[in-house]
Amino acid sequence: MRILITNDDGINAPGLEVLHAIATELAGPQGEVWTVAPAFEQSGVAHCISYTHPTMIAELGPRRYAAEGSPADCVMAGLHDVLLDAAPDLVLSGVNRGNNSAENAAYSGTIGGAMEAALQGIPAIALSQYYGPGNVTLDNPFEAAAGHGVAVIRRILDHGNWAEGAYRLFYNVNFPALPASEVKGTRAVAQGLREGVRFGVEPHMSPSGRRFIWVRGGGQDRPSGADTDATVNLDGYISVTPMCADLTAHGALAGLKAAMA
Repeated sequence: MRILITNDDGINAPGLEVLHAIATELAGPQGEVWTVAPAFEQSGVAHCISYTHPTMIAELGPRRYAAEGSPADCVMAGLHDVLLDAAPDLVLSGVNRGNNSAENAAYSGTIGGAMEAALQGIPAIALSQYYGPGNVTLDNPFEAAAGHGVAVIRRILDHGNWAEGAYRLFYNVNFPALPASEVKGTRAVAQGLREGVRFGVEPHMSPSGRRFIWVRGGGQDRPSGADTDATVNLDGYISVTPMCADLTAHGALAGLKAAMA
């Protein structure tokens, strides 16, 4: 198997090392793992692409590249430049430092990388590691992802919907903030919404008297409703959520058509 990996935390992020180990085991001794990741952190860029300016790409070592762009840029660089001779069989994005459950999914560069791969017709999975009291003091906070990532991905590859269509599905995986031995299992669930949690800004004055704002998120320890991602993560389960780039609210379409007729 030929696997392309990327992330949004940057080429030197520890989660990318965890993902490389996962991908290496999945690819097998005859497989290949290629890395094209952002040269600098790109958290929160979602599915942004560098449409109006060029992206520099540099080879850092065998099958290892850094691009001055977003995760979606990195996937395009991987498919249409680095791996131009033969497309990968799978794109993996992550392992993100922090969860991409619930509303976080809308902002996530990790998910943006997987979404771009799906739009390009390549099977793709995004992986993220919840941070919390159960894992922040571990020698390896990514222990749950490292211990269960291969098995979860294999199950998704075997049982996921990989049919080609107008918008191909990709999968969003979130690991709970626990040691690997304490993970309770895996649940296929919908994306949720943490009640009352919103991104916002916090203003600060610089020493020179200029006003700046920092974007800040809400509490990540709140559930997101029954049978949804953040809730099962907080309960100790790995969440798997099928997603696609089609933003149509299909449930509202029939009524709107009738009103517009």
